Amino acid sequence: MRLYDVIRKYLLPIVALAGAVLFVAACGEQRVGLEEFSQKDYAPRYAVGFEIVGAEGRASTILLSHNPWQGAEDVQTALFIAREGEQPPAGFAGQVLRERAERIVCMSSTHVALLDAVGAVQSVVGVSGIDFVTNEYVKANRDKVRDVGYDNSVDYEMVVALDPDVVLLYGVTGASSMESKLRELGIPFAYIGEYVEEVPLGKTEWMVAIGEIVGRRTEAEQLFNQIPERYDALREMAAAAATPKPKVMINTPYADSWFMASATSYVARLIADAGGDYIYKKNTLNSSLPIDLEEAALLASQADVWINAGSVATLEDMRAEYPKFADMRCVEQGQIFNFDRRMSPRGGNDYWESGVVRPDVVLRDLIKIFHPELMEGEEFFYYRKLE
Repeated sequence: MRLYDVIRKYLLPIVALAGAVLFVAACGEQRVGLEEFSQKDYAPRYAVGFEIVGAEGRASTILLSHNPWQGAEDVQTALFIAREGEQPPAGFAGQVLRERAERIVCMSSTHVALLDAVGAVQSVVGVSGIDFVTNEYVKANRDKVRDVGYDNSVDYEMVVALDPDVVLLYGVTGASSMESKLRELGIPFAYIGEYVEEVPLGKTEWMVAIGEIVGRRTEAEQLFNQIPERYDALREMAAAAATPKPKVMINTPYADSWFMASATSYVARLIADAGGDYIYKKNTLNSSLPIDLEEAALLASQADVWINAGSVATLEDMRAEYPKFADMRCVEQGQIFNFDRRMSPRGGNDYWESGVVRPDVVLRDLIKIFHPELMEGEEFFYYRKLE
């Protein structure tokens, strides 16, 4: 039989069959348009910075982060979480995560706390500034969890060696400086913007977004749904307190300026929910404002309670470091409290870490400060009274 006849009799049918299989597979994997991902798989109750969308008949989802840093306007980032071999929709220009993340680099310690909350802290393989992380798993597994550095000192060789499925980023006043390098290296990233949420429960609700990334969204939703119940019960208790609302001063100077939070900020909402009266109502913007020491002294002179006292450790330190405030009523009466009860040896503060996922515990501490009669016998968790 001639070679031509062999090809026609045996090989051409095989090639045709292979082509047909590929055609059928291609039809089965036909990419949908981006507009198909309009189904709200998860619409947050409290958070404004994220949502999870899907498409009918698709297992994959897209995690959308809205304005994930201070001052952002009309900024949206997207992470496509591919499942069952599905491809990103046509026109999608965001990041792509294949299945769930099992190896994660966290550029903020709050990311570690969120992962811990949903039972996935073992997925953390890298952090930024490991000495400032208070999480017990990270502290006990420094041989498994590596420090990748921070800001302009990120060790990208280390990041590559860790082979992460995703890097969790945050921005301060703009996009992270890591973006371009991660794109170049082909490492997916996602913005976690919990810190810009102004509602305490909004920060906590980001655990659902984290749950989606690690394939534990159902568990994350169940865990989160228990927290508002506890928080609201405490808030209602404080609202019904028989004692008047104390006027509350916050913070200490930083570089000759005293930064006062917005009246709609996270800390101001916590004070209000705990039955306190935040003393600085002039700032209605979405960021803190600096005031001079003269105005700060006037405010402090009117305060009943002073919280979040920076690096001050004792009342004597307060009088020595800020003599202008030594004769203030709240100082003389010892009504100064700091949120430094759970500090790491190197200065990491668990208030800014696990406090994000435990707003009810933070609220309980503040109620104990403002209305101690409601919390008799309760111990502080994050706060302590300066002695």
